[in-house]
Amino acid sequence: MVNLIHLLHKHQIPWMQLGRGSNMLVSDKGIRGVVVKPGEGFDYAEFHEGGVTAGAAHSFVKLSVVAAKKEWTGLEFGSGIPGTVGGAVYMNAGAHGSDVSRIFQSAEIVLETGELVRYSKEDMEFAYRHSVLHDRRGIVLEATFALQQGERKVISESMAAYKDRRRRTQPLQMACAGSVFRNPPGDHAARLIEAAGLKGMTQGGAQVSTMHANFIVNTGQATAEDVITLMQQIQSTISSQNGINLVPEVFVVGER
Repeated sequence: MVNLIHLLHKHQIPWMQLGRGSNMLVSDKGIRGVVVKPGEGFDYAEFHEGGVTAGAAHSFVKLSVVAAKKEWTGLEFGSGIPGTVGGAVYMNAGAHGSDVSRIFQSAEIVLETGELVRYSKEDMEFAYRHSVLHDRRGIVLEATFALQQGERKVISESMAAYKDRRRRTQPLQMACAGSVFRNPPGDHAARLIEAAGLKGMTQGGAQVSTMHANFIVNTGQATAEDVITLMQQIQSTISSQNGINLVPEVFVVGER
């Protein structure tokens, strides 16, 4: 991976990283350049005293499930977050009042120059659904998380409750890219969108979910442009009605 990124940098070849595509929307024209996706060699998890070290390609859901079986607590919030460890670190993924920054210790990262570094929690500059990697390009190779020993029954009950809540409130059976907008300070994007009467609004094959207003689902034949247009319509409406600029949580990539 280090050699690959160094080569791309040396020859000024455009590239982007990809995990499993959670919180990502690829434009209808696709991506011009190299898409770098950590493979099987980065799909591992090693539990040790004080926590776990996992490869960037390892499933974040699987990591939380295995941690629970081994009676480690701290990863319960990740039991319903799709995607990889690398993506979770990049996004500072979170749910149910917790996020990656709460348990993060360090990560091995290849910077866009090909330099291999290890970043601490302070280096990552975590914020709400944000890390320094949004501003300083690099690919996470592995990450170490600090966990505590807990009671399996308590951990399992928490994860079951989280799973049930997601099942009841999110359109898990329909194709979507996850939460569309970040929650603005002191409010929730879903509440604002629903209050504006936009729940169920459609654009082509894309629809604001009737189950959760901060999800845009594909009703069958949606294009990326359908989703983008719907996002823009939502932003315009919320801005004019509430004076709030909804910031996308979904990354739109590729040529437009």
